[in-house]
Amino acid sequence: MPPTALPPDAVLLGVAALSLALPLLGWALLAHPDRVQRQVRENLARRLGPAEAEAVEAPGSDLLGSVVRRLTPRGSVQRLERLLSRAGRPAGWPLQRLLAAKLVVPLAVGLLGGLYTRSTPGPLAVLTTLVFLVVAYFLPELLLHSRAQERRAAITLALADTLDQMTIAVEAGLGFDSAMARAGRNGQGPLAEELVRTLQDIQVGHSRRLAYESLADRTNVTDLRRFVRAVLQADAYGIAVADVLRTQASEMRMKRRQRAEEKAMQIPVKVIFPLMLCILPCLFIVLLGPAVLDIIAAFR
Repeated sequence: MPPTALPPDAVLLGVAALSLALPLLGWALLAHPDRVQRQVRENLARRLGPAEAEAVEAPGSDLLGSVVRRLTPRGSVQRLERLLSRAGRPAGWPLQRLLAAKLVVPLAVGLLGGLYTRSTPGPLAVLTTLVFLVVAYFLPELLLHSRAQERRAAITLALADTLDQMTIAVEAGLGFDSAMARAGRNGQGPLAEELVRTLQDIQVGHSRRLAYESLADRTNVTDLRRFVRAVLQADAYGIAVADVLRTQASEMRMKRRQRAEEKAMQIPVKVIFPLMLCILPCLFIVLLGPAVLDIIAAFR
């Protein structure tokens, strides 16, 4: 069945929708607010919850950003804000840009999918359009979730060495906050950034319990949450911090070794499927191919 030609009104509608979607997409990808205002809003919003962060960002947003925020459900805004916090708030992914992309990209994909369904009718075209539409709508969440997973893995990997540094600093005579500051200055990566930010929260007036609990909530790392809980209990019951750090560092090293052994044991299982699907068929063809040809020639 030949594909049906699009009527002129559908073509005009598609061109008009693309003309509206492309400028919005360009604004979402290329627009940059004033550098100083952006930095101030990010510094303020990092210490607040989703509702307070929305109030901080709203006055500095332009008209288009305000419209995009109003068109997005509040639950989606809070989910993106939470994912942004766990992803470390990348500088190139502000909340306004993600909200605009969450509206513009599905609109463009839906338009192109509608044109494709109109030109090639059938259940396969409709199913393909729906799949691409759903993926386009949840694309910002998927990107942030992937970024957050990479960040959690980096924090988990660097936690044992950081605790060793803090243990050495505390045993040398420094306080816990000073040891944390030294580990944050000397370290690199997301864990060092989170330690520095936690100290900044304490310096601006937050209690130590609130700052440590915020650290655990932002990173969402099980080992770091357990360490924060141990530090809070040591502070509450008067236990020596050096003993807690030494115990936690030893436990983190043991867990890191166990995770490495677990990954090493998973390698044979992961290799089975490529071996069976890619290597063994080629090997059988090379080894048994000549024999099969000889057998066929012998029975002719």
